[in-house]
Amino acid sequence: MNKTSNRTIANAENLCELYEKYNRREFVHPDPLEFLYDYKELRDREIVGLIASCLAYGAVRQILKSVSAVLKRMESPYEFLRTTDRDSLLEIFKEFKHRFTTGEELATMLWGVKLALEKFGSLKECFEMGLKPEHDNITPALADFARELSSPFERRPRSLLPSPDLGSACKRLNLFLRWMVRIDAVDPGGWDDVPRTKLIIPLDVHMHRISRQLGLTTRKQADLRTAYEITAAFRKIEPEDPIRYDFVLTRLGIRDDLDPEEFLQSCRMKASEGKGAYRPT
Repeated sequence: MNKTSNRTIANAENLCELYEKYNRREFVHPDPLEFLYDYKELRDREIVGLIASCLAYGAVRQILKSVSAVLKRMESPYEFLRTTDRDSLLEIFKEFKHRFTTGEELATMLWGVKLALEKFGSLKECFEMGLKPEHDNITPALADFARELSSPFERRPRSLLPSPDLGSACKRLNLFLRWMVRIDAVDPGGWDDVPRTKLIIPLDVHMHRISRQLGLTTRKQADLRTAYEITAAFRKIEPEDPIRYDFVLTRLGIRDDLDPEEFLQSCRMKASEGKGAYRPT
């Protein structure tokens, strides 16, 4: 893509058109989100969502293969964890490997999930314990959530559960929250008590790049501060649902039938005509 100026060209009309055309399940594959559609029970789906999102790094084909390898061990993820002890988890997943995630790390995270289920009853209740009305966004609750699930690691390094306390944009956990909180033709939802308004954009290199080209940020680091800045810009366009366009914008980087430069050029043209372009206040 060609570089654009720092002038913001994000346009509500363009974004809505993109959403209406591509925010459909037929455009989900290949995406780890697709695994959630196979589970009707929320207590299963939230576990599947956590596993799928935590492993969502690297090549997408390998992500799908790795998530599938984990889930094939569990007819019902909730019942599987309820009836499986720590040693069994370590044994079951000892041969698992996803890039730099080992079977031991995966098993330890799943043990943390089991402990959270025993303590709170569900991952939803675990997350909501840290969510307060006075919080501007979900970051404090997310930090508590990651801390709770990470308790079995006992301060050892963990790649699957980063924390915003350390400045991480927490792309994968924010992706998990998008899946669980939002509900539309793509996101299955279920965590109805968590406000969509407090969600943070799942920021990776692809979303960072398109956001810079749309003029939503000029920051060069894809960190938590940048995620806040991009989310705030989207909130000007969609106050009640600031991460509404995350799914369709990420399609620009993975679908052969979508031309990112064509989309950006359309945004530029409408911005130059003054048609609904976001302007920072």
